[in-house]
Amino acid sequence: MMLVGLTGSIGMGKTETAKMFAALGVPVYDADAAVHALYAKGGDAVGPIGAAFPNAIKDGAVDRAALSKAVLGNPEAFKQLESIIHPLVAKVQLDWLDLQKKSGADLVVLDIPLLFETGGEARVDKTVVVSAPAHVQRTRVLARSGMTEEKLDAILAKQVPDAEKREKADYVVDTSRGLADARAQVSEIVKHLRGSVSSAH
Repeated sequence: MMLVGLTGSIGMGKTETAKMFAALGVPVYDADAAVHALYAKGGDAVGPIGAAFPNAIKDGAVDRAALSKAVLGNPEAFKQLESIIHPLVAKVQLDWLDLQKKSGADLVVLDIPLLFETGGEARVDKTVVVSAPAHVQRTRVLARSGMTEEKLDAILAKQVPDAEKREKADYVVDTSRGLADARAQVSEIVKHLRGSVSSAH
């Protein structure tokens, strides 16, 4: 089973692109959704996070705003949080992959926002980077409610620069030319990947 890592900086259209892979019948694992489920009421992260950061739990679930307040500017606390979350997320991902393998999937997409930032490219067979010119990215992100230039710059400072991601990627999806164009690119990529999977067998 081929593992494809899908990533892209903020505002590049990664969420939409993930949906395009799913629409073509490729199972997509969503890392963000996995964390949301772990943080939700009854989620596996609620207990351990509550023990480490009691103020971060509200109504039996992890309150993301309270949690980020608890770890902001505190590298030790942030490390502690990561040591709780990473193993849980890894387990969810492994269980999901196991399920896909059992159901006979030949190709799966792992939607991981910080793929290159966390060295995740070493754990996948191919990487797809969703990209758009910087001015398109800024326009999209600044249109979001509550977003400011400063916030955007702070987020971008933590992410591997887009040019570097494009260079490292096996495939790039340029989303600046509209959804139909991006769909055509994704369809080509899937065709190519499926071709290389079947030739490997």
